Amino acid sequence: MTTVATAFALSLPISLYRPSKLNTKKSVKGGLRVFAVFGEGGIEKRSSWGPLFDVEDPRSKLPQCKGKFLDVNQALEVARLDIQYCDWRARQDVLTIILLHEKVVEVLNPLARDFKSIGTMKKDLAELQDELTQAHRQVHISEARVATALDKLAYMEELVNDRLLQDRNATASEQTSPSPSTSTQATNVVQRRLPHKSLNVSGPVQPYHPRLMNFWYPVAFSADLKDDTMVPIDCFEEQWVIFRGKDGKPGCVRNTCAHRACPLHLGSVNEGRIQCPYHGWEYSTDGKCEKMPSTRLLDVKIKSLPCFEQEGMIWIWPGNEPPTATLPSLQPPPGFQVHAEIVMELPVEHGLLLDNLLDLAHAPFTHTSTFAKGWSVPSLVKFLTPASGLQGYWDPYPIDMEFRPPCMVLSTIGISKPGKLGGQSTDQCPTHLHQLHVCLPSSRQKTRLLYRMSLDFAPLLKHIPFMQYLWRHFAEQVLNEDLRLVLGQQERMINGANVWNWPVSYDKLGVRYRLWRNAVERGAKQLPFEKQM
Repeated sequence: MTTVATAFALSLPISLYRPSKLNTKKSVKGGLRVFAVFGEGGIEKRSSWGPLFDVEDPRSKLPQCKGKFLDVNQALEVARLDIQYCDWRARQDVLTIILLHEKVVEVLNPLARDFKSIGTMKKDLAELQDELTQAHRQVHISEARVATALDKLAYMEELVNDRLLQDRNATASEQTSPSPSTSTQATNVVQRRLPHKSLNVSGPVQPYHPRLMNFWYPVAFSADLKDDTMVPIDCFEEQWVIFRGKDGKPGCVRNTCAHRACPLHLGSVNEGRIQCPYHGWEYSTDGKCEKMPSTRLLDVKIKSLPCFEQEGMIWIWPGNEPPTATLPSLQPPPGFQVHAEIVMELPVEHGLLLDNLLDLAHAPFTHTSTFAKGWSVPSLVKFLTPASGLQGYWDPYPIDMEFRPPCMVLSTIGISKPGKLGGQSTDQCPTHLHQLHVCLPSSRQKTRLLYRMSLDFAPLLKHIPFMQYLWRHFAEQVLNEDLRLVLGQQERMINGANVWNWPVSYDKLGVRYRLWRNAVERGAKQLPFEKQM
């Protein structure tokens, strides 16, 4: 009921519109009388422009709904007519300006000047200038109305989704309730709690569910894994080490020697095998011990994970289910060049870090010393996305963003000058910054962050010495601004505070990530928001 009443209230700008007192202007041109009627009622015209602007006033189609609530379909129909009205109103405004410009041409016509004094011409031009100013002002009003109508339509979409979610949960409550009275009580609880779609993310971080492990995870950049080096990593509370075998392909084995549990990453890589620093036992990329100095060779093997290299990144599959045949692509869009690849270890749970990266509304408050310095605070921030999707774009920021399961955030930022935003969308901006953030869940309170930055301009920056260190310094500055806040969130969450107690409209992508993750952990057959393959 609340949803429908609110939807009806959104239709008031149309339903309460009344034609204002008409202001009729007449002119004569070549024997043809042209009538231009200014005001809310519209424009009557007889000119060559008529067919182009001959659009019916949509207010005649407005459903008669006085004194009653609208259902969902009626509310959406009202919103559609609202936008049609804005289109009609804008056409009338443009026609007004066209006719006024014709009158200016008429006044300045050499033949007309022969019959008019200079004073009369000045007076006519002054009047026309005032009318043009008023007409242009009306165009700006119409533009604002269009923007407002689109905002209402987006808001109504959320209300409709809330209503559908409410009905679905109410139905589920009825099916599981033991008695009609209990069912009614449960439905009332759902109706009271659902409008702000509260999520419960509170208390100590629980052990990761095994289902969350059944994905390919990027764990390192290829450039960091040389033939004679190792990269130790933590993933889901377990220690692993990555190195290259004799064939140059990467492998991932448990970072613990089978003999005396010594950390293998403290040793070395010898002919494609990792050698334990304690007694020299050597393991291949599949975990098999192929050399035991000073003793008889035994059939010993340590655990290994499926490991793959693609597009400059090393991937592992930590789950128990068989790995999928394909890996997701994390390549920057065409025309971009990678300028920086940075790895950081952060003392926060990876879900909290993802929540932060999927939120742009905090930028003008949190990042006032770095990339958002000088940003104004918008009156409204929205994330616009399809009804079923994990990607979209920010308004009013020219930034596209996507959550890529299981732990990646991709964003493309339109910029006009270094460090500044420009344009209303990424397509309107001449240059762009593309970012990839990978939040690997190392442990319940530690995240391995892989950051890749790409640009579609300034290719010479790649060849400047020590530029990598400058990019890292800037990335650390930005993350430190976030980190002090997220660490505070984590501390309070562990003590029982709910970090998702009151999600609002600009939290849409973060909420969808949490709903996706909850569905994975409970074993849903069809994960929400993901693209159908």
